[in-house]
Amino acid sequence: MQIRNNYSIILVTFFVAFILTAMPLPDWIAAWRPAWVALVLVYWSLALPHRVNLFTAFILGILLDVLQGSLLGQNAIGLTIIVFITAKLHLQVRQYPLYQQSIFVGLLVAVYLGMIAWVNGMIGRPPESWAFFAPVLTSILLWPWLFVILRDIRRRAIVT
Repeated sequence: MQIRNNYSIILVTFFVAFILTAMPLPDWIAAWRPAWVALVLVYWSLALPHRVNLFTAFILGILLDVLQGSLLGQNAIGLTIIVFITAKLHLQVRQYPLYQQSIFVGLLVAVYLGMIAWVNGMIGRPPESWAFFAPVLTSILLWPWLFVILRDIRRRAIVT
């Protein structure tokens, strides 16, 4: 019973990430929207790699493709790659201080966005400007806050 309840906490955090991704923003700031789903996915794959894995990343990527109306599988491959990297390095990254984790997360978001740009380029829609990679900076700045909030949620709900 408690395991089901704990898993529901993880699902709720992903749901909130999807809401933040779908939330309309003014044009001048929309390009700077953090990669919410990727950030929450990286947190859970760092904290609980046995619960949030490549399959989770693939399913969330397909759902994100449907939400954004993008090419089916585009976000799925990007999220799966960053979770693979996170799973391989999770024991090391968990030991880093938050500012170093932020840099690691920024690199992961850059890989994720790079995969999306590559797929878009393959179908003839390359990024129009450098602003395509602006979420890397906002994700780096947001990571310490998101990490502390999600860690607190995980500890209070005893998610294991």
